[in-house]
Amino acid sequence: MNVQLKVFLFLVLFSILHFGYDITHLAFLKPFCGISESVFQHLKMVFWAYLLANVTEYLFVKKKLTNRDSFWFSRLFITVQLPWFIVLVWYLAPSIFGRFTSTLIDIIWAIVSSYVSALFGVLVERNLEKWEFNWSFKAVTIILLVISAFFYVWCTYYPPYIDLFVNPELLPK
Repeated sequence: MNVQLKVFLFLVLFSILHFGYDITHLAFLKPFCGISESVFQHLKMVFWAYLLANVTEYLFVKKKLTNRDSFWFSRLFITVQLPWFIVLVWYLAPSIFGRFTSTLIDIIWAIVSSYVSALFGVLVERNLEKWEFNWSFKAVTIILLVISAFFYVWCTYYPPYIDLFVNPELLPK
């Protein structure tokens, strides 16, 4: 799959997960969709959107693959990492410029930083795909993937009291 197409697919899936619960109020979507504007909810949506983008990509390229292990482990590794790429990229602007005073600027920056982060993720995965992974890399990747999936589901229902989980809409402005 083309790099730009994968990034676009991720952004579409992320948008669906961002608004999916708000639009439908279907309880089974809570572990995957955003249910507030907290940082945690955005990390969760990134994780699931990228995982879905990987599955979709696989359906399109599976007949052409020469090494399924390298395909999957490069992508699963980035699935775990991408939420943290977005934290690094998104927080760059507020760290330098302070709080956004315009909702429009906030939304534009969210889209740009999500695009850039996803682009970084796809570029890294494409390079990782060329590698032959040993059992320890595969084990660590699977363990982190399982921990991440558990973390995003469990903490949707039982968020610890840490600022990562606080809905900024409830904070004083």
